[in-house]
Amino acid sequence: QHTDRQTAATSMIGDPSLTIVEALLRYNEFARTYYSKDGLPTKEFVEMGLALRPVRQLFGTTLAREFGPLRLQALRQHMIDSGLSRGVINNRVHRVKRCFRWLVSEQLIPSTVYEALRTVDGLKKGRSTARELPPVTPVDDTDVDAILPFVSPQVSAMIQLQRLTGMRPCEVVILRQCEIDMAHDIWVYEPGEHKNAWRGHDRKIPIGPKGQ
Repeated sequence: QHTDRQTAATSMIGDPSLTIVEALLRYNEFARTYYSKDGLPTKEFVEMGLALRPVRQLFGTTLAREFGPLRLQALRQHMIDSGLSRGVINNRVHRVKRCFRWLVSEQLIPSTVYEALRTVDGLKKGRSTARELPPVTPVDDTDVDAILPFVSPQVSAMIQLQRLTGMRPCEVVILRQCEIDMAHDIWVYEPGEHKNAWRGHDRKIPIGPKGQ
């Protein structure tokens, strides 16, 4: 009896008439603020929009609480037919699931919706018709050296420093002397902004003699 009451309570969560379009509008309001930096949308906000666009196009009038694993698989097949690569498809499907997780957290849809979507696994290499992309490999040093004479001294320095330290392009662009600890033989650059700053992680990049 207790389990039946829990099931009944879960089924009452949210607006039973909430459609996918309406749900995505709610989520977009949240995402526009959450995925922003200095008042501007981040790349993740853009990527989330790309992931959710076909959800709206294919299932806009569907009730949000009725979006289940079969519809998610149909969405995934639509992405395959559109020529997207397996990695891109898996990332976008993951973002769709994240959207529905948020809808559950706001009690707009029952938790059973997200739990059901979680049963849809990502596409495995060689086990789907999704397009495979070749692995991304490092640029050959000779190719890098060939372009250095054709860029400004500042850009040339940034390219060489990035190659020596492995720092991200965004980190070398914002590098400031005040963020570099020069007290020891190996300098340590600690950028104020970096990819995982929102997780509370520190980022320390050693700079050796050539980088210095």
